Amino acid sequence: MKVRTGVCLVLLAALVFVAAQEEEVFGSENVVEELTVEIVEKPETCDITSEMGDTLQIHYTGRLMDGKVIDSSLSRDPLLVELGKRTVITGLEQSLLGVCEGQKIKATIPPHMAYGKRGYPPTIPGDAALVFEVEVVSLSKQTPWQKLVNDVFPMLCLALVPTLLGLVGLYLYNKANAQKGGKKKAKDKKSKKK
Repeated sequence: MKVRTGVCLVLLAALVFVAAQEEEVFGSENVVEELTVEIVEKPETCDITSEMGDTLQIHYTGRLMDGKVIDSSLSRDPLLVELGKRTVITGLEQSLLGVCEGQKIKATIPPHMAYGKRGYPPTIPGDAALVFEVEVVSLSKQTPWQKLVNDVFPMLCLALVPTLLGLVGLYLYNKANAQKGGKKKAKDKKSKKK
């Protein structure tokens, strides 16, 4: 009986080892660890490239790694993307940095830069890597006014919020103290009349 149990344990251990090896070999082909961007087509002249804050109009087709289409803008108007505003998934936004008008790219996006462990049920399963084929239809550089609004205005607001809260607090404190003083004066007048 002991011999049979020992043989079974050895066989079980061998099966687990083989399964782990197969997982490493076959599973690693579909695992995407980092963002990769392949240039499919680049215009002859590419003087102006995109940076954070710029606005792009793009056509895209998003697919799972098995080729299943999850979304496409080809039947709609181009998607408007303002870089840095997080209007699209992180991997797609990062792949759009440094592109020029008329350029076509293919971005392979790892799960942590797409929809993560949760996915986007029922279309995108959890931990799914995505492939986006993108054509940049137009590129508009960030104007100085946009830069002011995007960079300086948020900092100004961060400084103003504590100041405004302090002023509101001071106003309420003074108002509360003024009412206490008013009550004392009213009591003093009543006591003088008697």
